Amino acid sequence: MSRRKSRVAEISQTKPVYKDIFQQEGERRLTEIAQKLSSKKTAILYSGLAVIVLVILIAGYLIRTRQIDAAAQAALGKAIEIAEAPVTELPVPAGFEQKTFKTEKERAEAAIAEFEEIAKKYGSPYREKALYFIAVNKLYIDRAQAISELENLSKRKDEVGALSKFALAQAREAEGKYDEAVALYQELIASSDPIISKETLNFNLAKIYEKQGKKAEAIDVYYSIVKAANEAKDSEGKPLPQTQVARRSRERLKALDPAKAEELKEPTPEFGF
Repeated sequence: MSRRKSRVAEISQTKPVYKDIFQQEGERRLTEIAQKLSSKKTAILYSGLAVIVLVILIAGYLIRTRQIDAAAQAALGKAIEIAEAPVTELPVPAGFEQKTFKTEKERAEAAIAEFEEIAKKYGSPYREKALYFIAVNKLYIDRAQAISELENLSKRKDEVGALSKFALAQAREAEGKYDEAVALYQELIASSDPIISKETLNFNLAKIYEKQGKKAEAIDVYYSIVKAANEAKDSEGKPLPQTQVARRSRERLKALDPAKAEELKEPTPEFGF
């Protein structure tokens, strides 16, 4: 998996409370109604009014929240597009509308600026996601700072935490700190609900075992990946198509232990008409 593809990408503990003019007016009216409810003679009448105003208030809040979510998602999408933009020093062909950068550092700086705006402007979960992408892009600018931020984010028990741990594992692997990378991958594999597929995590783990000279361990992991892929079935009991990771695992297994690879011949796909 390429470094770009691996990047895939909120510390605030409370969600922001958005109070536009409509909500402020609604809250004022609710306060007045609550005071009027102290009168037993008009309790039923004003209770009904309170419910009506409360429904209007909730509806307004939900509409406002959806608008904020849409804006945040659009901003996040734009920032990710910048982070994934091509890096080339060649002239851009006529009609090519996607933005390009001359260096990865230049691209990372532009992406970070966009993600920082998101982190400032929006609350959870967009702020946390932006912080993750900021840390990943900083690997091209200030690696030590990026590692520190990924370590902090990896402690989270959510999607951002898992993605940060995955990025941290890859960073440790790139630095040659294989034991640390193995430990991180194993933590992700042990997760009951991993964000990254266990197939991918196991493949990356097997690659590190190869680098460490642990051939037997690598063979065992590749074998388990291929075996699971061979046994995977759809709802009708037909073999599922092999993933790219499964095919690469099969290739590595053939290279390391041809005899074991022969035990796991790829199932013939069934085509229905």
